[in-house]
Amino acid sequence: MAIAWSEKASSMEVLATPPSLSPPVVLTQDELKKIAAYKAVEFVESGMVLGLGTGSTAKHAVDRIGELLRLGKLKNIVGIPTSKKTQEQALSLGIPLSDLDSHPTVDLAIDGADEVDPHLNLVKGRGGSLLREKMVEGACKKFVCIVDESKLVNHLGGSGLAMPVEIVPFCWEFTARKLQNMFEDSGCVAKLRNGAKGEPFVTDNGNYIVDLYLQKNMGDLRVASDAILRIAGVVEHGMFLDMATTVIVAGELGITIKNK
Repeated sequence: MAIAWSEKASSMEVLATPPSLSPPVVLTQDELKKIAAYKAVEFVESGMVLGLGTGSTAKHAVDRIGELLRLGKLKNIVGIPTSKKTQEQALSLGIPLSDLDSHPTVDLAIDGADEVDPHLNLVKGRGGSLLREKMVEGACKKFVCIVDESKLVNHLGGSGLAMPVEIVPFCWEFTARKLQNMFEDSGCVAKLRNGAKGEPFVTDNGNYIVDLYLQKNMGDLRVASDAILRIAGVVEHGMFLDMATTVIVAGELGITIKNK
């Protein structure tokens, strides 16, 4: 199974689906997400402190962890949720929870991503939880990212979808203009994220999100990251650079595991 995107992996394992004489089964995107999530949970061991991700893919992993706890196959797990939504889900499943104040070092985090480039850099935060995700996943020994193959891009921003930036509500238009002008050469359009009723979307931290839509490559990601964070009013951005230690990609032909 040859995947051009994965050629830059330091190590890669492909778990291909064996050939079958029966007609091929076309899996839905959600089924692919579930496959990747269940594979990631195989990294979990009893006694671990776990970062519990947020989003449609991570939800499957949290469900699976709860199931294994209920069955007695996992014990003494402590979860650190990356959002209020994940906190509610974990509590409903009986997963014991804590925080970074009590557990400043996290053994393993499992979370999804909106984009993955060939170097395992990620875009996260289209679900609105990027700040807490980055805090928890930045404190972990191992970060396993789970995606379906639609999330693979040649460069961050390459999907044409949002590159989220969390900002304070105060003078948000001023901050949004600063962001848009900063990446003018990349054809950037900055838009305030709105909720279902048209009001500004508010994060768990009481902040707004400005989504950057890019027509071209941002260039050096570290330079871009530093420049964004230097803008007064910016809290955090959705580029997760050199943070994922393993990326599990579920596709129609099987699972690809890519390690740093």
